[in-house]
Amino acid sequence: MCTVAEHWPAARFDVGAPLPSLDALGRVHLIAIGGSGMSAVARLLLARGVRVSGSDARDSATLRALAAEGARVTVGHDGALVDEADTVVVSSAVPDTNPELARARARGLPVLHRAQALAVAAQGFRRVAVAGANGKTTTTSMIAVALLAAGADPSFASGSDLPGPGTNARIGTGEAFVIEADESDGSFLVYRPEVAVVTNVQPDHLDFYGTFEEVERAYDAFVASRADGGLLVACHDDTGSLTLAARDAAAGRRVVTYGFDPAADVVLGDAREAVRDERGFSAAATVTGPDGVGRRLTVAMPGRHNLQNAAAAYTAAVLGLGEDADAVLAGLRDFTGARRRFEVLGTVRGVTVVDDYAHNAGKVAALVRTAADLVGTDRVHVVFQPHLYSRTRDFADGFGAGLAAAADVVVLPIYGAREQPMAGVTSELIVAAVRACNPNVQVEVETDRSRVVDAVVRRAAPGDLVLVVGAGDVTALGPRIIDALGRQP
Repeated sequence: MCTVAEHWPAARFDVGAPLPSLDALGRVHLIAIGGSGMSAVARLLLARGVRVSGSDARDSATLRALAAEGARVTVGHDGALVDEADTVVVSSAVPDTNPELARARARGLPVLHRAQALAVAAQGFRRVAVAGANGKTTTTSMIAVALLAAGADPSFASGSDLPGPGTNARIGTGEAFVIEADESDGSFLVYRPEVAVVTNVQPDHLDFYGTFEEVERAYDAFVASRADGGLLVACHDDTGSLTLAARDAAAGRRVVTYGFDPAADVVLGDAREAVRDERGFSAAATVTGPDGVGRRLTVAMPGRHNLQNAAAAYTAAVLGLGEDADAVLAGLRDFTGARRRFEVLGTVRGVTVVDDYAHNAGKVAALVRTAADLVGTDRVHVVFQPHLYSRTRDFADGFGAGLAAAADVVVLPIYGAREQPMAGVTSELIVAAVRACNPNVQVEVETDRSRVVDAVVRRAAPGDLVLVVGAGDVTALGPRIIDALGRQP
């Protein structure tokens, strides 16, 4: 059985290779700089005094913002753009046929993966890295916001803009650097964190890993990569995370678990998981740490999973970094969610529209279950866009089980992203799985987005929740649904 590192083509990236120092980067060129991960790296390098240029296939608000922050950005790809560069940064999604990458290879320039460049930007900080199939963006954001509230002024890199700072990355004046560690391509092995947070270990990204056993090996390597004496913060409620923690503890390393299970080191109890009142949505629980003191934890986001995410953030900040518990809880209480994580777009004629990035089976199930807890199953309407053909093929049954808790579901065609269509893999697989789980759910595939909007508006009534769900361009439908609701007589 191969190791994670063996999956990486040696000509492209070597996650085990020594990283250059920040001063050795010279002028850095980022290919596809407009993406969420790449734009975060660009911002961090700019903030650390590095000269940055970048290109993207199309113009965007992100490109314009980066230009205003000091980056030299270009729309379109051209090999000549790397002629003045000293280092080139790419993500796994950038093919070797890209003209800029090809020119960089021909010139013998150092080519870093996005995660490697982020690790260089984080040099000199106490690093906290958050990994997991579900919840890592929210948990990363919660840690950063809690540390800000505690006066620690952290640096951070997240997969989404944070409330308050309004950005996905920044360099602060404090010691801590909070990183969302993407496990999808094995690149989370480069960070060597002082505190490693694992929200869950579940089968995902099998297009890269092949088997769940390889996924587990990757997480073993991730937690083993943390700095000497570093802490693992692991979810006790997730079987994969708990068994990972047990293996790590057996190796003599520091581990703290959190969760609703009374056997956890940091225990959540007396919970109100989904609250809807005049102030909006929230969840609350009592959190009790190893000191035996129970404190009230509240977040302005509903759901059992968000209480778990908040407990992870609390544990990392207090037991990992030594911050004041009450100050951290005050920061979590004001946390209103990262963008596209149960993001309330608005309420029109009594119908609330929520946009959410959920794109694997566990995330979708948690989202729909939370919505049903808030308003009742018969008041939840879902527009779902599957992400990746391989994920749809591998987890259609899981998506069906999660979506079956709604009153009705409209499924869009699969958003292929980096993948080409696969024979026999369509959104109908998910529709069939929903019907098998709950024949009473009204579910269909719809390719015409105007009809999607019309169907949602026709079905939704005052007091209902509409969930716009997926990692692709489905997010554009949220404002259209809001507008259509407003035009109703």
